[in-house]
Amino acid sequence: MTPVVLIAEELAPAAIDVLAHDFDVRHVDGSDREALLPALAEADAVIVRSATQIDAAAIAAAPRLKVVARAGVGLDNVEVPAATARGVMVVNAPTSNIVSAAEQAVALLLAVARNTASASTALKAGEWKRSKYTGVEVQGKTVGVVGLGRIGVLFAQRIAAFGTRLIAYDPYVQPARAAQLGVRLVGLEELLRESDFISIHLPKTPETVGLIGEKELALVKPGVRIVNAARGGLIDEQALADAIAEGRVGGAGIDVYSKEPCTSSPLFAFDNVVATPHLGASTAEAQDKAGLAVARSVKLALQGEFVADAVNVQAGGVVAEDVRPLLPLAEKLGRAFTAVAGGVAASVTVEVSGEVLANEVSVLKLAATKGLFASVVEEQVTYVNAPHIAADRGVEVDLVTLTDTSDQPTLVTVRGALPDGRTVSVSGTVTISGSREIAKLTEVDGFALELAADGILLFFRYADRPGVVGAIGSILGEAGVNIAAMQVARREAGGEALMTLTVDNSVDAELLAAAQAKIGAGSASAVDLRTE
Repeated sequence: MTPVVLIAEELAPAAIDVLAHDFDVRHVDGSDREALLPALAEADAVIVRSATQIDAAAIAAAPRLKVVARAGVGLDNVEVPAATARGVMVVNAPTSNIVSAAEQAVALLLAVARNTASASTALKAGEWKRSKYTGVEVQGKTVGVVGLGRIGVLFAQRIAAFGTRLIAYDPYVQPARAAQLGVRLVGLEELLRESDFISIHLPKTPETVGLIGEKELALVKPGVRIVNAARGGLIDEQALADAIAEGRVGGAGIDVYSKEPCTSSPLFAFDNVVATPHLGASTAEAQDKAGLAVARSVKLALQGEFVADAVNVQAGGVVAEDVRPLLPLAEKLGRAFTAVAGGVAASVTVEVSGEVLANEVSVLKLAATKGLFASVVEEQVTYVNAPHIAADRGVEVDLVTLTDTSDQPTLVTVRGALPDGRTVSVSGTVTISGSREIAKLTEVDGFALELAADGILLFFRYADRPGVVGAIGSILGEAGVNIAAMQVARREAGGEALMTLTVDNSVDAELLAAAQAKIGAGSASAVDLRTE
């Protein structure tokens, strides 16, 4: 029987041509639920954009479904866990819009520099006021790039052609990599003080939300122009509006907002703000690239071949049953390592020991690499692009198998060397409790633990002394943060200690810093290990 590919939204003709010769291509209006569900009954693959909801009910209505393809970057309208549970591969087009997004940031920067939007509006209203809309040149100016992921790099390469000086803030990029791009790495405060233009290219995470607020905007070079075409909420919009009103900020180009759709913002009151309705990916080329990318992925998937853009590895490759439970563990260890290290490592080794070595375990290196960068880069990290992201940042990730180093049946350790010479390690295992598989942390940087690798974890390193546990409990309690579990480990009485807490609420950077200051901790970090 010829596999059926159901196209639920508009797709480029070239993408349809990729599929038409080998499959039975059918069409349905994905926004019409009553039409979609019956059509899914015979579908081997379904291709959607953003208007079609592929949730658990839709997946249940498709007994033959092998792959869900989202012709775009996000997966908000696809219930990935439900698909994974059914063994349905989920693919998207994670790089389809990166050029369009970078070009949108350049367009906003130039429009703000030359007052293009407001001058156009005035002229169309019958006003010829050239002097009112005098702008500034970009050549010779310092441009600060906040975030050197793929889009940030593309933006930097393009804006460099204008004869600019480039500086960047990204704690997860090696200086040598930045130097190759002609960019000087600096701290965020230095970037704010030196830049004539600032463009933001960060992912939206608990650490980056509100990264640039009132305090940061008080540091900026007078007259700076700021662009955000990345994610809404990275800049405090009210604080930015206040800074523009006071004349500290000379203008802004904004494509994304804290809440979308957005039709009302304090920023809309200013002529020197160019505001667009999230157009970063809205080009014909980006849409065509997305359609072609997923069409090719669908073809590979239905032919039983490896798919580069598979989001869920369980459906995307052959993984031994004994290895499967270690995939989420390895990823969580990677996330925890990045949090504890407080920055990117120069090199990382994923060590695997125990009974699982009877199987092929190289996928665990991929899982750990995915975790290392999952919360610190702009693009979605998958098991395929994780090695490329590591290579782009100059991070070597190796796999080592050990046969006799642990009393655990199976142990996974992520160990890395930091640029300052420190070595950090995080270890864990999976235990069986009844029919449940439980991932556990067993060691953090040489401190022995026995804690579920789940939930929101806080790590505090400090000098062992009385009163520290109570002080942490007090400051978290006052902030309404409930402690679900806690373990304290120390090297010796009065020596270095590690407190690890599982909490029920997200903890922002300000609260974490306050807790660190209160106990005089040498370091404090947080990581979210909740299952998505």
